[in-house]
Amino acid sequence: MESQHHDHHHDHAAMQMQEHVHHKQQDVHSDHDEHAGHHTADFLKRFWLCLVITIPVLLLSQMIQLWMGFTLSFTGDKYLLLALSSFIYGYGGRPFLIGLVRELKQHNPGMMTLVAVAITTAYVYSVAVIFGLRGMDFFWELATLIDIMLLGHWLEMKSQMAASRALESLVALLPAMVHVERQGEIRDIPLQKLQNNDIVVIKPGEKVPADGLVLEGSSYLNESMLTGESVPVKKNKDAKIIGGSINGDGVLKIRVTGTGSDSYLNKVINIVQSAQGAKSKTQSLAGKVARWLTIVSISVGIITFIVWLSRGQELSFALERMVTVMVTSCPHALGVAIPLVVSLSTSLSAIHGLLIRNRTAFENARNITTIIFDKTGTLTQGSHQVQKVIPLTTLFSADDMLQYAAALQQNSEHHIAHGIMQKLKEKDLELWRATDFKYIQGVGVTGMVNGKSIVSAGPNYFKQENREMPDIPAEVDQSTDTVNFLLIDNKPAGIITLADSIRETAAEAIADLKAMNIKSFLLTGDNEKVASAVAKKLKMDGYLANVLPHEKQSKVKELQDKGEIVAMTGDGVNDAPALAQADVGIAIGSGTDVAAETADIILVNSDPKDVVQLIAFGRATYRKMIQNLLWAMGYNVVAIPLAAGVLYPSFVLSPALGAILMSASTIVVAINAQLLRVK
Repeated sequence: MESQHHDHHHDHAAMQMQEHVHHKQQDVHSDHDEHAGHHTADFLKRFWLCLVITIPVLLLSQMIQLWMGFTLSFTGDKYLLLALSSFIYGYGGRPFLIGLVRELKQHNPGMMTLVAVAITTAYVYSVAVIFGLRGMDFFWELATLIDIMLLGHWLEMKSQMAASRALESLVALLPAMVHVERQGEIRDIPLQKLQNNDIVVIKPGEKVPADGLVLEGSSYLNESMLTGESVPVKKNKDAKIIGGSINGDGVLKIRVTGTGSDSYLNKVINIVQSAQGAKSKTQSLAGKVARWLTIVSISVGIITFIVWLSRGQELSFALERMVTVMVTSCPHALGVAIPLVVSLSTSLSAIHGLLIRNRTAFENARNITTIIFDKTGTLTQGSHQVQKVIPLTTLFSADDMLQYAAALQQNSEHHIAHGIMQKLKEKDLELWRATDFKYIQGVGVTGMVNGKSIVSAGPNYFKQENREMPDIPAEVDQSTDTVNFLLIDNKPAGIITLADSIRETAAEAIADLKAMNIKSFLLTGDNEKVASAVAKKLKMDGYLANVLPHEKQSKVKELQDKGEIVAMTGDGVNDAPALAQADVGIAIGSGTDVAAETADIILVNSDPKDVVQLIAFGRATYRKMIQNLLWAMGYNVVAIPLAAGVLYPSFVLSPALGAILMSASTIVVAINAQLLRVK
């Protein structure tokens, strides 16, 4: 009774969690996007309204009338001009003025400060002209300037939203309605009402609503959106499937195991979000540059003003030069340069099965000099199959050996355990119970089965116990097989050998790394023979054999002490300290487990080629950042002197043209960021 009550309680909690997550997903998106979307729409609305009002402002401006050779004057025309321009300054300039206040409060003058100072200077001077100061008013300049600034800002926000859209496309992977079987009949319910342990029917071509296990049916599933694996994966009874994948042409009936926050998709979304929000070194650099640029612009603007006045130029000319300097040198492009590349690269890589948790480590990936591969599951399939069961005494048969070993191993998550359990299933033998189960890290497992004390362990057990290791029969190929000993009541009773096959893409990946001048080492708990056989076959630079889990970290450190920049790939469970120690920790996700807490980057597929892809993508991302930084800086180096009037009288940059150039440089940077691709 209690357990039923407990389950019910658990389901209720799961359901609440599910709703919470669903809301959270909606909130996160609506929150972030409403915020951004609201702003974006707001800038566009302000732009159109100001643009319409700019037309009469231009017609009423003396300067434009002079150029166009027409006159338009009536009583109070200049006051109408003042009123219209004041509206543009107040309404169109409001976002910039609010920004100025915010930046000054944070003691961090930036883009908004520059724009606000420039438009305010132009406005105040023009008002003074209307009320009798000698000179030409700037109203038409002010109006066109604000129009262009609003448009530029809108374009920038639009491109930033495009980057967060890749994240939404992840959320959109889940269907809205689900076919659930309850009391033998199928009904459609909304996704957020789905609970763990529900039985769901997935028809051909439909999206999988949540993580689950196949109860009946078989089909090919397309998981490419989640894992980057382009080939559809066959799923039969008892296979795990991921919410968000797309069903092929079979009908599947599944039991839901992970809804809401437990689901793979949700973990991915959280990782991508926090990585997009995280600042990396390059990004902080861009921020610093932008701040300095603001200080430089304001200083250069004031100096320009003083220099032109002292050379006997009109006040209006000196003011116009100062306003132009400030507008042109707006570090808009800088503000977009890095964040855009960051959010794009994070979402792009998530779609290709690379989850970036630590931005700085991802950027460091381009400097890696050595990669340590943890053998199992990365370079090899990681699924050990039992090859031979060899009794060492006449007291027990081969089947007994399997049953004793399986009784212990059923409690372990180790790949050897999986291999032994699979063999037991194949032979359809009874699974016995074990008590006093103990796991000895890197060695094996011990416990009591049928009143006997049993040890199932590797060669390290004898080393640890200072005992003579039994002879291994000649029929066992020690260069490829992993040997597991079974001791019954402290006497060696038999040997179970397991073998692991090398992944097809492993040799290619190692060759690609060589071409990139990156050394690769094999790290394994296996013996010298197995290690050297695999390393030789794959043409690696070396291997570290017989390494116990707790020694992995010090091996990484040894290489770092030699000045190597080390990446470590592991499965994230027993490799956690080593992954944390490495400059770049790469966890091999193998499917749905994205809980590798210590890794900087998670590869959803266990494909070693993804490591190569990751480094190449890290380099490409960095290149884009640097290109954008150089462009944004270079543009200012040229534009500021022109704005200050170094080429006067032969060429003078008007404030509006300066603003157009500034917006153009932002657009160039945004387009350049969008060209980033995962190879």
